[in-house]
Amino acid sequence: MKKIGVVLSGCGVYDGSEIHEAVFTLLAIDRNGAEAVCLAPDMEFREVNHLTSQETGATRNTLVESARIARGRIRNIAEVTAADLDAVIFPGGYGAAKNLCNFAEKGADASIHPEVARLTREMAAAKKPIGAICIAPTLIAATLGRDYRPKVTIGTDAGTASAITATGSEHVNCPVKEFVVDRENRIVSTPAYMLANRISEAAEGIEKAVKAVIDMA
Repeated sequence: MKKIGVVLSGCGVYDGSEIHEAVFTLLAIDRNGAEAVCLAPDMEFREVNHLTSQETGATRNTLVESARIARGRIRNIAEVTAADLDAVIFPGGYGAAKNLCNFAEKGADASIHPEVARLTREMAAAKKPIGAICIAPTLIAATLGRDYRPKVTIGTDAGTASAITATGSEHVNCPVKEFVVDRENRIVSTPAYMLANRISEAAEGIEKAVKAVIDMA
């Protein structure tokens, strides 16, 4: 059975993984006959009140919060290498651009969490498929842009697309229910809630993208 890493960044759209996107990813992996291996870095992040969208002043732990989505079955990303996986997928949510890297603040000059960068680069070097959902393609662009010049999508947002291009990557516009495949670098991305107005729209694009990743693995 193919093992597909799912890198989570917390629990909640404003400060972690977007829960719908994470669950759709896990469901699609299972429906396609593969095994999800949930991963997250062990780090602290600033908590956001999801009713007000404002920071609370408190901090939470990414690995602990991600375990809520994974039902406790999750590994510290520092303990996982590309040899353990057949592919890896990054759901969206602001945690992908705030916790796994700081693209939300720094754009093309973003720094990447060291263990996230290591695993992503190992997967790319091994030519193992990488999936990225919603805002997560910015993480892939910031990590791999200079060396691999990947093609990715976040949908149609011009500002984010411009920041992706500044990393050396190529942005491709894409409708919400579809996905973009960079066959040379074996990278699949889909807009999900960067464009979705309905939960079903996000689900359709994610299901297609996850299947493409697994088929490529």
